[in-house]
Amino acid sequence: MADPEPDAVSVPLPVSVEAVLRELALFELRCDGADVTDKLLELCLSHSLDPVTLANELLAFVTSKALDPQLSPEALSAFEHEVLSRRDRRIPPPRRTDSRCLHDVHTLQGLLEEEEEEQLLDSYCTPAKGPQKRSSSTPENPHPKRSSSTHSPYKLLTPNSFSPSAAPSPQYSARTNRGSVVASFGPIHDITWEGRGGVDCTPKPFSPPERSLSRSYSFMFQRAADVREVLLWRMEQIGAALRSHHCIPEFGSLLLPAQDSVTVLGRIGCDSNGKLNPKSAVLEGDRERSAGAQIPLELSELQEFSLFPGQVVVVEGTNSTGRRLVVSKLYEGVPLPFHTPKDPAQGAAGGGQCVVLVVSGPFTPSDSVAFEPLQDLIEVIARQRPDVCVLFGPFIDTKHEQVESCRLLLPFAELFRLCVRSLLDGTRSAGTHLVFVPSQRDAHHDFVYPQPPFVCPELPKEDKARVHFMPDPCTLDINGVVLGLTSTDLLFHMGAEEISSSSGTSDRFTRILQHILTQRSFYPLYPPAEEMNVDYESFSSFASLPVTPHVLIIPSELRYFVKEVLGCVCINPGRLTKGRAAGTYGQLCLQPRWDGEQKNPCVAAQVVRI
Repeated sequence: MADPEPDAVSVPLPVSVEAVLRELALFELRCDGADVTDKLLELCLSHSLDPVTLANELLAFVTSKALDPQLSPEALSAFEHEVLSRRDRRIPPPRRTDSRCLHDVHTLQGLLEEEEEEQLLDSYCTPAKGPQKRSSSTPENPHPKRSSSTHSPYKLLTPNSFSPSAAPSPQYSARTNRGSVVASFGPIHDITWEGRGGVDCTPKPFSPPERSLSRSYSFMFQRAADVREVLLWRMEQIGAALRSHHCIPEFGSLLLPAQDSVTVLGRIGCDSNGKLNPKSAVLEGDRERSAGAQIPLELSELQEFSLFPGQVVVVEGTNSTGRRLVVSKLYEGVPLPFHTPKDPAQGAAGGGQCVVLVVSGPFTPSDSVAFEPLQDLIEVIARQRPDVCVLFGPFIDTKHEQVESCRLLLPFAELFRLCVRSLLDGTRSAGTHLVFVPSQRDAHHDFVYPQPPFVCPELPKEDKARVHFMPDPCTLDINGVVLGLTSTDLLFHMGAEEISSSSGTSDRFTRILQHILTQRSFYPLYPPAEEMNVDYESFSSFASLPVTPHVLIIPSELRYFVKEVLGCVCINPGRLTKGRAAGTYGQLCLQPRWDGEQKNPCVAAQVVRI
C-alpha cells in the first residue's frame, strides 16, 4: 500500500461508546444503562466534542456541583444545559475550507449558520459597482428574507439582527399629521426649502483648534478647589463686563455693614438643598472683596426679577446689619457682540441661501428598535437635499426600554456605526453635509460635559469631506453665520430651578434663553442637574460662548418653539420621537449678508413633524 501524501487531510475517527467510557474511567466517573451511554454519545456528536474534551468538561461539572460520580440522565441534561449550550454560544464553529472534509448532519448545520452570517454581513455592505446578475425567486429557490436589506440604503439597519423583538412601533406608524408645520419664524411661505446639496456651503468649527474639544480626555479627577477657581474666574469675567456696561465705579463688600446703598458682585445660590425660592436666595460674594462670604437676599422691594442658582449678578441694596442684603436694584449680564466676518465677501461666496436641517434624537420609538424615524429622515434629506443637516444625540439612548433591559444583540458602538452607515449611504446622492453632536444619553460614548466628539475612523473616502463630528457644546460657522449647538437639555434643567417675578408677559423660555446669552455660557446653572457629569477644568475652556451666535439650537424635552431673543434666533426643534409617538425636526434658511445692516442672517425657520 502506498504511503499517504504529506499534505493529505486526516479525517477524524468517529466517536465510539468504548472511547468515551475509557476516558471517563480515568476520572472514576461511572455510568450504567444504555440510556446514559446513548446520551453521552449524543452529546459528543451534537456538540462536536471528542471523548477527552467531554470527560474534562464532565469532571469539572461534577466537581463544582458536588454530584455523585455515578452519572444519571438528569445530571447529563443539566450538564448540557448549563455547560455545553453556553460553550457553543461562546466558541463559534471552525471554518472548513478544504473540499475533502467529510460532513455529517451537525457540521452541515454549522455551515448553514456560517452562510447566514455571511449574508447578514453582505446586507450591511455597499453594493459593488458594475452589472450584477439578478437572482430569480421561485418556489424551489426563494429569496432569503434578509436579502431585501441590500436593495435600498435605507434598509441597512435590519432590526432582527440586533434585537430579538424588533417589530415596528404601531403608534409611530399610525401617525396622520406627518409633514405639518407646527412652529415658524419669518416668511416661511416665501422660502424654497430645497437646498443645493452642500454646494458652496461648508460648515466648520468657529473656535480656533486650541479652543475646540477634538478628542477624549481624562475626567472624574477634579478637586473642589479647582471647581471653585473656575466659578470665581467666571464671576470676575462677567463682573468686569457688567461694571463696564453699567459704568459702576467699584464693587463693595458683603462683609461690612453699611447704612448707605452698596453695589456688590456675586453668584446666586440657595441656602439649603431644596429648590430655590425668594426666601432661600443667597448671594455668594467674590473672593477679592467679600472673601467668598454668603449673605441672604431680601427681594421684596424688587418689582421684577428672574434668578437661578449659579447666576452671576451685580446687586445694589442696603446691608445695615451685615446679615441680610435688602436688594433695591439688580444688574443682570450683558450679551457678547455678534460675529462679523473680516472679509465681507465670505457670505457672498456662499452664492445665496443655505438650508439647514436640525434633528435631535432619539431616532427610534421607545417601544421598538426598528429605526423607522431615522429611515423617514433619510428620505426627507434625499428629497429636499439640504446643504447641512445637524444631528444631535442620543443615537443609542440610555433611556430606551431595550437598552435599559440589555436586550440588544449588538454592542452599542456597533449599532451606532450602523446608524452612521445608513445615514451616509442614504444621503450620498444628496451631497448634504452631516454634523454629528453627541449627547450624554448616548450609551456608547463618554459620559461627561463638555463631551468630546464621536470617533468613527472607518468612514468611506468619498464621505469624509461632508461628515463633521463636533463636541457638545460647540459653535459652528456656516459661511460666516455662527450657530450655537448643544444637545444638553438646559431648558429643562434651568426651568426646574429658575424663580421669577414679572408684571409683563415674558414667558419662561424667553427668560431662560436671555440668561444663556447674558451669562455667556452653554451651561450657567450651578450646581448642575443630578444627571450631569460636569468636568469644570474643561468647562472653562470649551463651554463658554465665544460670541453671541446668530442661531442658538437647544433641543429639549419641552415644547418646540422658534423665537428671536436679544437678536439671536433660538430654536428648540423637539425630538424626532417622543416616547412611542412621532416627533419633530427643524429647518433653517440662512442668507448671509454683511452689508452693514444689523439683521440676523437666519431669515426663516420652522419646526416640522416627521
